[in-house]
Amino acid sequence: ALANANFAEKVREGLQDNMITVGLEANCNDLLGMLAGLKYDSVGNARKVGLVFYDSHGDFNVPETTLSGMLGGMPVAVAAGHALHNIRRTAGLEEPLPMSHIMWGGVRDLDPLEAERFREHEVREVSVDDIREINENFRNQFNALADEVDVVYVHVDMDVLEPDEVPGHGLAVPNGPSSLALGAAIGVMFEHPKTVALGIASTPSFNADPDGRSRQAALNLVEGAIKGALRR
Repeated sequence: ALANANFAEKVREGLQDNMITVGLEANCNDLLGMLAGLKYDSVGNARKVGLVFYDSHGDFNVPETTLSGMLGGMPVAVAAGHALHNIRRTAGLEEPLPMSHIMWGGVRDLDPLEAERFREHEVREVSVDDIREINENFRNQFNALADEVDVVYVHVDMDVLEPDEVPGHGLAVPNGPSSLALGAAIGVMFEHPKTVALGIASTPSFNADPDGRSRQAALNLVEGAIKGALRR
């Protein structure tokens, strides 16, 4: 929580240059710092922040539903105010995100009770096929989110990608999009002027991926965001 509060300050410092923000994050828990940093504009006015969350997992567990006990499986639920409120508030996100301000993409591995939470809250999401095709459902879901918020943060856990693009990632799940396909979808989102930040979390280390395939994949995502922003 304290690290995220520091991260939020760094994010706010970068808002003044009117360029897109790119966060290189250790893991998905860092999304709290990005959200807190984007919550206020460069002069301190509060904004409605939307979250697009690309991950093969939902990260929507709470302590009562998790099978693994991993904090890394809970950050979206924490951001939404469903659990661990002290972590959220200490990170600087005093007000939780409404569920209507969150969109998931590429999720294909949920704990059983986490899946029940998805159904209970009727979450907004797009499938791997939606991402690959950048189809009507993809565009409609994103536009509906953008209409409800002031700024959009796109967060990517690298395990959303095909496992062969993230060698050494311990939580990779088969049947994900390629980095080029996801980069193209991210580019469409960054064509929208409200999309202001990209976060890339849990890129495998050099020891796990000495050939740099995962780092190239991450660069493909950043390039997609830049190309989209340039098309505005």
